[in-house]
Amino acid sequence: MSENKLLDLSFEFAVAIVNLVDGVTAPNSSYMTDQLARAGTSVGANIHEAQYAQSKKDFVEKLEIALKESN
Repeated sequence: MSENKLLDLSFEFAVAIVNLVDGVTAPNSSYMTDQLARAGTSVGANIHEAQYAQSKKDFVEKLEIALKESN
């Protein structure tokens, strides 16, 4: 694990989402599971991107996007 707890937690969240999506067997559920997988895995991507923000404002905006995706 890295020294960044937020990145670690977002990775664990993404893994849990992927495992959940893989377990869905309901017919005609592909749209919802695809959207859930995209949103769930983008949280970590946005947190990672925030580490390289160009300003404090940019940093906060990227974390707000991650929060929105997780909700």
